[in-house]
Amino acid sequence: MDTYTVRSLTPDELAASPRLVAAAFLADYAEEGIAVRDAALNADSASLGVFVDDRQVGGVRVQERGLRVPGGDLVTFSGLTSVAVAPDFRRRGVLTAMMRPVLARDSPAVSALWASESAIYGRYGYGVATESTQHTLAAKSPFRPGVSADPSVIREIPRDEAMAVIRPLYERYAEQQVGALTRVEGNWVFHYYDSEAVRNGQTQFRFAVHPDGYAAYRGKPEWTDNGPRGTVFVHELVANTPEAFTSLWRYLLDIDLAATVEYEGSGDDPLVLLLPDTRIAVRKKFHGLHIRLTDVAAALPLRGYQAPVDVVVEVTDSFCPWNAGRWHLVAADGRMTVAKTDSPADLALDVRDLGAAYLGGTRLSTLAAAGLVTEYTTGAAAALSHAMQAEREPACREVF
Repeated sequence: MDTYTVRSLTPDELAASPRLVAAAFLADYAEEGIAVRDAALNADSASLGVFVDDRQVGGVRVQERGLRVPGGDLVTFSGLTSVAVAPDFRRRGVLTAMMRPVLARDSPAVSALWASESAIYGRYGYGVATESTQHTLAAKSPFRPGVSADPSVIREIPRDEAMAVIRPLYERYAEQQVGALTRVEGNWVFHYYDSEAVRNGQTQFRFAVHPDGYAAYRGKPEWTDNGPRGTVFVHELVANTPEAFTSLWRYLLDIDLAATVEYEGSGDDPLVLLLPDTRIAVRKKFHGLHIRLTDVAAALPLRGYQAPVDVVVEVTDSFCPWNAGRWHLVAADGRMTVAKTDSPADLALDVRDLGAAYLGGTRLSTLAAAGLVTEYTTGAAAALSHAMQAEREPACREVF
């Protein structure tokens, strides 16, 4: 039986930890591609390592950030990234050892991560709370009649100038988009890190700016016997008005020498509604942000509710046992109170599925239809599901 020590990394250990991350993710270590980019987050993060004697065999970085939740509030959450286990120590309890302090009772009530393999983190109570949709569509695709767009107001500006311009535009967006994250300096550096090693044959970031939004994109030129067949890869598109949205998309679709535009948007992204036929855009859905409620009683009142509800929910939670048991949930006037109770349960579910529903994207009624929520009182799942829904699907477009 292995005996592990989990502790904060020293500066020297922190500098060496990217090699472990590279090995765990089947990548070659490249200082430019991993260490330099990740260093931007060190000042605002806590880094833990799992050790056997003097050897580090696991690691995780934890950063507290803000998450916009239904109702408009900003909730502080514990964001996990760079989770890595040495290849020769897989399935030997390393991940469990480092998740214990990360999901401690005194940690933030909400934890979140992007999962390389969702099944792994489901075991620790993380559920898929947002989805992203990969759009692939032909350049020059027309809009449906009646769509108004004015790409003439858009200007491309250099990176040094653009970063100061787009930050307040992003902050406006993040104030109203459920699932959006706050960004400190390190997050901006990480999200927009640009080097030849990470471009994969694409250009540097280019910035198309509208008074109410922006698009950051890369190009990848390609020439064939039939002429140019380049691709535009949209890294981030933020639009704070419908006019900005349509104008930015008209600009991106009309970029010369491009045949294809690739874009990862939200689950209910309105892009396809601009098109005369939604089938013009090929769409694929992928997992997005995973959420885990570390403290159910504290986390549920932090968000808003769109309808009143009064139910008793029985929660199972094998990793954070203080969450297990029956909870009386009462929502009125958009807010919820939570209290332990011995009353009979109206429905039962695992904490993983409660985390999936936290932002209103995954419906408890859908989980009930899959048999993942057990309903003892007819209509209880639908009532709580309706109360927890957001006006639109949550969207988190920033992998951290």
